[in-house]
Amino acid sequence: MKLSRIVLGLAIAGLSFSANATNGYFGHGYGMKAKGMAGAGTTNTDDAFFGANNPAAAAFVGNRIDLGVDLFSPIREATNVGGELSFTSAESDSNFFLVPEFGYNHMVNSNLALGVTVYGNGGMNTDYPSTFGVNILGGAGKLGVDLMQLIVAPTAAYKIAPNHSIGISPLLGYQLFEASGLSGFAGFSLDPTHVYGNGHDGAFGYGVRVGYLGKITPTVTIGAAYASQMKFDEFKDYAGLFAEQGGFDIPENYNLGVSWQATPQVKLALDYQRINYSKVDSVGNPVFPNFFNGLGADAGPGFGWDDMNVWKLGVEYKYNNAWTLRAGYSHTDSPIKGDMLCAAPAGDCGEVMFNILAPAVVEDHVTLGFTYTLASGDELTAAYMHAFSNDVSGVRPGFGGGVDTIKMYQNSLGIQYSWKM
Repeated sequence: MKLSRIVLGLAIAGLSFSANATNGYFGHGYGMKAKGMAGAGTTNTDDAFFGANNPAAAAFVGNRIDLGVDLFSPIREATNVGGELSFTSAESDSNFFLVPEFGYNHMVNSNLALGVTVYGNGGMNTDYPSTFGVNILGGAGKLGVDLMQLIVAPTAAYKIAPNHSIGISPLLGYQLFEASGLSGFAGFSLDPTHVYGNGHDGAFGYGVRVGYLGKITPTVTIGAAYASQMKFDEFKDYAGLFAEQGGFDIPENYNLGVSWQATPQVKLALDYQRINYSKVDSVGNPVFPNFFNGLGADAGPGFGWDDMNVWKLGVEYKYNNAWTLRAGYSHTDSPIKGDMLCAAPAGDCGEVMFNILAPAVVEDHVTLGFTYTLASGDELTAAYMHAFSNDVSGVRPGFGGGVDTIKMYQNSLGIQYSWKM
């Protein structure tokens, strides 16, 4: 009962505050230990965030509870130069978000583990003020969107051999979305009353993540995990905005990892993550020529996001029995590509304009972290992340014309307490 209350509390908190977007609208990592190593967590067996990283790891984790929270700060700015609605700049408000996460694992016996991970995605969260009642996309009043995604991942893992395990995590999701200030787009929708201004709408979804972990030698561990596309109910209140009458799924993704215990004190970890945004129509469809099909259509415009390849490199140094230090670096290419040579209706122009709502353009992250082990064996872990500023520009076709530029940088600081049982 106590565990159920913790999971329920984290679920409510996750939907209340989740806004964690560093690789598109995925977090740069899950669990403070992985976050301190730039998100490299595929082979991590030191916490209970396997439901978000690699379900197979649960078989090696032992009995524990991990409870953490991140203070996440994305700084987003949009400009339009040379157009009829030219603004010097519009910086999004709402710059601080609390992002909780929770993990639990129980060893049924030496080979079988059962656990649960609760975590969030999101980050398409913007809140641009208007100037003289008009926002940067030509609509009335404040402009912005708010996307929050909560995922509960019950997990089972089994050692198929002393040093090899497999695992599975059914993914149970709930998401909320709201849009405002898009009156300029309503006339291009098949359902103009369901484009903006309808408050938060919720949708349930489901998927699955499977994984493998193998300790190949006493010092080398490899891992792999695959998550299916999470199918969600449509946002009926925004059926005139998103493609497929309000469809908005979480994309298929997978990760591969290897770690090397180079010395008793030093461990290196390398992860590769692939996120297939292009397979979700409301995210991956290009703005043009799909714009002519109408917002909300089966082949309506999306945000034009490309698939992402993310590389994560982390190092862990065990200073002594109490202190463990971490650092990391990750790189990806922005899923949003600018286009200064507009070739509408066949070209890619307009995607920067559309992504003023969701300027997910950061590419490089650096991280630091530590764990302090108390005399009781419990742990206190912290992690800091900085995502360097990046910007993308593109020609705006219509809607006042000109050149749009979107820019973002991020910081986060998180803390986690862990109980070993």
